[in-house]
Amino acid sequence: MSNTYRIKDVPFLTIETATGKARSLLESAKKQMGFTPKMYGAMANEPALYEAYSSGYAAFRQECGFTPIEQEVIFLVISRWNECHYCMAAHSFVADKMSKVPPDVTDAIRDGRPISDAKLRALAEFTRIMLEKRGRPNEADAQAFFSAGYSERNILGIILAISVKTISNYANHVFHTPVDEVFATRVWEMAQA
Repeated sequence: MSNTYRIKDVPFLTIETATGKARSLLESAKKQMGFTPKMYGAMANEPALYEAYSSGYAAFRQECGFTPIEQEVIFLVISRWNECHYCMAAHSFVADKMSKVPPDVTDAIRDGRPISDAKLRALAEFTRIMLEKRGRPNEADAQAFFSAGYSERNILGIILAISVKTISNYANHVFHTPVDEVFATRVWEMAQA
């Protein structure tokens, strides 16, 4: 990560330093979460980016039919694939404290191990396949996913999750976003092989 580009001339915005649309977006985030995550302060520099992220994120959470546990599995698999230390910490924290994901499931994803629960394992595997094959699963990949109880509509939900997490993962990469203190108990670094 030390050789990757870091945005230098665009600061992490706060409610106090933001103006206009960026400020209202950050105020809305604080109302929902009780604080303004650094990731949001980074993305708010381009309000269109932050707005696309937040509306897509909310739509995925509210409309795509996955349980909170399934949502975190998807987000964690994507964030691990993209090696986003910030989103791995944040979604691990959310998994633990809000979505009530069994710790062994979250830790398996964080460590790159198979999940013991068969349905969640199939979800994680299909999400990984969608990333690895750039949205081109084969028939066997899809049938394994369907056999676990998922549908073609669920594939579309995973595509939305991939798009949303790519926005946040990539923004965190170029900002080298430090993990907020609230997520610090779940800091993550990719194990080197």
